Amino acid sequence: MNGFTAIFRKELTQMMRDRMTLMFALAVPIFELILFGVIDMNAKNIPTIVWDQSKTQESRRLVEQFAATSLLKVQGYVTSRGEMQQAIVAGHAQVAIEIPPDYARNLAGGRDADVLVLIDGSDSSVASQALSAANGVVLQNSIREVLQRTHVQPRIDAHPVMMFNPDMRSANLLIPGLIAILLTFSGTILSAFAIVKERERGTLEQLMVTPVSPLAVVLGKILPYMGVAYSTLIVVLLLMRFLFQVPFNGSIVLLLSLSSVYLLALLSFGLLISSRAHSQMEAMQMAMGILLPSVLLSGYIFPIASLPAPLRVISYLLPATHFIRIARGIVIRGAAFSDLWEPVFALLVISAVLILASARAFKKTMS
Repeated sequence: MNGFTAIFRKELTQMMRDRMTLMFALAVPIFELILFGVIDMNAKNIPTIVWDQSKTQESRRLVEQFAATSLLKVQGYVTSRGEMQQAIVAGHAQVAIEIPPDYARNLAGGRDADVLVLIDGSDSSVASQALSAANGVVLQNSIREVLQRTHVQPRIDAHPVMMFNPDMRSANLLIPGLIAILLTFSGTILSAFAIVKERERGTLEQLMVTPVSPLAVVLGKILPYMGVAYSTLIVVLLLMRFLFQVPFNGSIVLLLSLSSVYLLALLSFGLLISSRAHSQMEAMQMAMGILLPSVLLSGYIFPIASLPAPLRVISYLLPATHFIRIARGIVIRGAAFSDLWEPVFALLVISAVLILASARAFKKTMS
């Protein structure tokens, strides 16, 4: 570890002089956190139109039940199926409900009463929630009609309990996982410039002739940026808890401790990029190449179980995949270290491999 202190001081001084980079590292994660925090992923007030051909008390009650779900918002009535389809095509409505003329008569006669529900499938998330709401209303009415005709009391009564997130707030799910994405963005890009700056300034040759081991150079350049990444993490956690009111059910000390392993992996990867790139623009492009897979394949947006097998293998190689499990487990479910040893072990392995690869790549650069 000869020369580690000198490299550390040198990198810390250069980093503190680069005010724009520090502002970028702190401001961008905060902006993205606020942006994602205020977005509600749960669909509400989906614009809905109705073609009520029955115009009876029963049909009006059905429309009221659709509106009572809070997912659908009836914005108007039409007089033909063509108007229904045109409203959906034009984007004025995402759901259209057609009630036939014999709806009330069929109910009174104990016959099936069909209702047509058209759903705009161009937005799959909204469409799936609208479909669930429509099926729920229809199922509820069907059960009630059967019970009224048979005079039989139901024997099954389900009492679902939503654990950890009873209000189904999207912020409670998004923000803990977003911590991993924000740290990937800031941590990797910051360290990706470390050696590239030396090369562009012409000081890399001076660094090569100094009696400093490659491992000391790697650690000396990583640790200053780890301090910046930790500052970003603390700001994000404070905003998560006090601005967006996300409950913290686990140990903050455990999360901060395990975050160091994740940050070490990110910074090592950034330094590996820096040793390969020849300019800051190239380093930025290579760093962005890890950000997109971290968003799409880490389980932040899509469940890992739903990914094809080759992509699932890639996802387990990403540090963000394992840290999202850690962050969500501690913040949302109050998990302890014994519950999280698998993603922690995976992060340790990835960090060790990336540090050794960074030191080896820098050694080749110096030779």
